[in-house]
Amino acid sequence: MTDTRTWALPQTEPAGDHGPCEDDCGIRDVLDRLGDRWSVLVLVELTKGVRRFGTLKTALPGISQRMLTVTTKRLIRDGLVERTVYPTIPPQTDYRLTPMGESLSGAIAYLADWSRRHKSAIAVAQLEFDLEHPGEL
Repeated sequence: MTDTRTWALPQTEPAGDHGPCEDDCGIRDVLDRLGDRWSVLVLVELTKGVRRFGTLKTALPGISQRMLTVTTKRLIRDGLVERTVYPTIPPQTDYRLTPMGESLSGAIAYLADWSRRHKSAIAVAQLEFDLEHPGEL
């Protein structure tokens, strides 16, 4: 089934030389926050509740300790995740979504649901493209 609806981005200001929205209607901000390989996966794991660093690392196969550190720091910087360090020996650290991070989890769930609903259609479209344009991608 093909989705034939036309989607229009809301215009907050008159169109200029940069398309319908001067600031890309916030899409660049979303991609800056979530466009890397791991951020969305960390957020999804944190929707399940408070997690310690080691638990996050175990839940995300393939992520290095350094990359998890960088990713959590970015999410903290952007106000989506909160880090708590407990004064124990060794120090215990846990991570949780902030209210802003929790509000984003609904949008992520919506995108994941969209992906599941359209997985077969996307596979068919890719196959048709590959058959019509062999070796192009």
